[in-house]
Amino acid sequence: MKVSVLSSGSKGNSVLVKTDNTKILIDLGVTKSYIEEKLEELEVDPNEIKAILITHTHVDHIQGLKVFLKKYHPKLYVNKVILSLLHEYIEDFDYELYETPNFNIDDIEVMVIKTSHDVKGSVGFIIKNENKSLVYITDTGYINNKYFNVLSNHNLYIMESNHDIKMLMNGKYPFHLKQRILSDKGHLSNDDASFYLSEFIGNNTNTIILAHLSDDNNTYSKALDTLTGVLLSKNKKVDNIMVAKQKKRTDWIEV
Repeated sequence: MKVSVLSSGSKGNSVLVKTDNTKILIDLGVTKSYIEEKLEELEVDPNEIKAILITHTHVDHIQGLKVFLKKYHPKLYVNKVILSLLHEYIEDFDYELYETPNFNIDDIEVMVIKTSHDVKGSVGFIIKNENKSLVYITDTGYINNKYFNVLSNHNLYIMESNHDIKMLMNGKYPFHLKQRILSDKGHLSNDDASFYLSEFIGNNTNTIILAHLSDDNNTYSKALDTLTGVLLSKNKKVDNIMVAKQKKRTDWIEV
């Protein structure tokens, strides 16, 4: 299984997952033309995208969805709440409604994790193929303790590290927006993400990608320094740690 983060940040998010038998996207919060361009760079035909998983319906996660669906017709995998919200935005599309937290897309096993964000139905995913696995969690104010066991010791973590708390509090945002971001229905700070990752990583973990960084309230160095400091304090190490960027894809990452 291979992964490329096509774009990540407050202005648009999308991730490509490729296995021997299928290719899927997680979210499509950038334009169709941008996705087409990045897929071409990775030598992937957009017609090969079998399915799209949607974490939630904020615009930075579904911006290009309507036009992409109209042209290429992949199947959406959604829960009832996301389906209802999407129907307000897109009239007709092929979809699979998952009633349980576990389902398959060809040779990909998907486990759904409920997240806590200020939009109904928001989720994250654990993606498995053969004996490899990745975790994708963004846009959440916290991660429920009940998920800690199933989130432990995966190969790859793509985890939101949205803001530096001091930068946010000293920044230009109005107070109500700062409260929203810091709330349990907001976003994970660098400190939050580093704590969770230090709890989750194990012997199988080889890569961490910090994602969904704020343009205004974070920097790549602050996010990385916070994580490496927490891991060092707990005597833990991961060989490959990187930051996903807005409007710039990563190379293929072998899970």
